[in-house]
Amino acid sequence: MKSIVKSLFALLSLGFATPYTSLAQTEQNPDPWQGFNRAVFTFNDTVDRWTLKPLAKTYKFVMPDPLEIGVSNIFSNIMEVPNTINGVLQGDLKGAAHDTGRLLVNTTLGIGGLLDVAQYMNLPADTPEDFGQTLAVWGVGQGPYLVLPLFGPSTVRDGFGKPVDYYTNPTTYIDHVPTDNTVMAVSLTSTRARLLELENGITGDRYVFVRDVYLQRRDYLINNGEIEDDFGTEEFDEEDFEGEF
Repeated sequence: MKSIVKSLFALLSLGFATPYTSLAQTEQNPDPWQGFNRAVFTFNDTVDRWTLKPLAKTYKFVMPDPLEIGVSNIFSNIMEVPNTINGVLQGDLKGAAHDTGRLLVNTTLGIGGLLDVAQYMNLPADTPEDFGQTLAVWGVGQGPYLVLPLFGPSTVRDGFGKPVDYYTNPTTYIDHVPTDNTVMAVSLTSTRARLLELENGITGDRYVFVRDVYLQRRDYLINNGEIEDDFGTEEFDEEDFEGEF
C-alpha cells in the first residue's frame, strides 16, 4: 500500500510541473479545470460509495463509542508531529510549543494518545497544520482548485505540499508491511467514519458544495481562524466554524 502512495506522489509531481504563473490565476475563477475535476470527483465518489463508506458504517456499528474516540485520539496525537514541524516552519513558535506539549502529555499520561489528557491541562486541540498551509504562509499562491484521484479535494499549492505531509507523518516510517497496512486502513476508516454525519448537510450540487466548503476551510486554517470580510478581520472560534462542515 505504501508503494501505491509513493507512485501516486510521483504522478502528482509530474502533474504539478506547470508554470508558476498558474498559481496566480484563481482570483476570478478558482476552478478553471472543472471538467477534469468533476470526472475525478465522480471516480472518487464511486470508489467511496462501494468501499470506504460501507467500511466506515460497519466500523461505527461494531466499535463502542469510547473505543472509536480513543482510536481517533491516537491518530490525532500522531499528527501533532507534523503540526509541530509546520508550526516551526511558519514561524509560529507559540503554536509549535503548544502542539509539542500536547504530544508529550498525551503520549505519556494519555497512554500513547488514547486519552486526550492535554485538554484538561490547558492544552486544547488546535487547528491542524500541514505543508500546504506553510507554503501559503511563505507567500505561494493557491493555484486552481484540483480534485486528486483517491486523495480528493485540493489545490495546486496543497498538492505540492502532500509529499512533504507524507514524509512528516510518523506512520510513514513503519517498516513492517502488515502493520503499516493495518495502521493506514484503520486511519482511513476512522477518518471516513467521522465524516458520515457531515454528509447530511450536503445540499444542491455535491461537487460544488464540497469544493466551496474545502476552499473556505483552507482559508480558515491558513488564517488561523481569522476570516476577512467587508468590515475587516474577524476571529472565529473553531467550534463556531465546525458547524459549516
